[in-house]
Amino acid sequence: MTAIPGLGTPRLASPDLLRSAFRRHAAGVAVITAQGGTGPVGFTATSLTSVSAEPPLVSFGIGTRSSCWPAVSEADHIGVHVLGEHQEALAGTFARSGADRFAAPTGWREGPEGVPLLDDVLAWLVCRVVTRVPAGDHRVVIAEVVVGDPSGSGRPLLYHQGRFSGLRD
Repeated sequence: MTAIPGLGTPRLASPDLLRSAFRRHAAGVAVITAQGGTGPVGFTATSLTSVSAEPPLVSFGIGTRSSCWPAVSEADHIGVHVLGEHQEALAGTFARSGADRFAAPTGWREGPEGVPLLDDVLAWLVCRVVTRVPAGDHRVVIAEVVVGDPSGSGRPLLYHQGRFSGLRD
């Protein structure tokens, strides 16, 4: 391949190319939770997207090899939590494989529809799962907002260049 003036040297599509490109994309950080057969499950997600206002729909991606996938694949309802910059450690806990994510110091309670709700987040939503769409080694989950609370205070946590950070003025 040859360089394209002003655009650098193109690379053929690969998982590494995708990861490298999206490391440059700043994304908000959320935690998705569900009630599983053996207790609550949850994971950190940067793929959360608002899909529709009428009806109110959100989407997120989850890997089918994720330890949370079995519970999310069967859950009727899931929790969506928008994290604040004060919750970097919480985001790390929910991103770490093998972590006891709901043990102290994680604060949480059972919310509507039995969904685990995390404490002190910027916003939380309980959503009814509408569909799970196959997408390569992931599934895109689309869910309709049922109830929520957007009244948390603080600034959002972001993920960029492989690390968590906050907004800068």
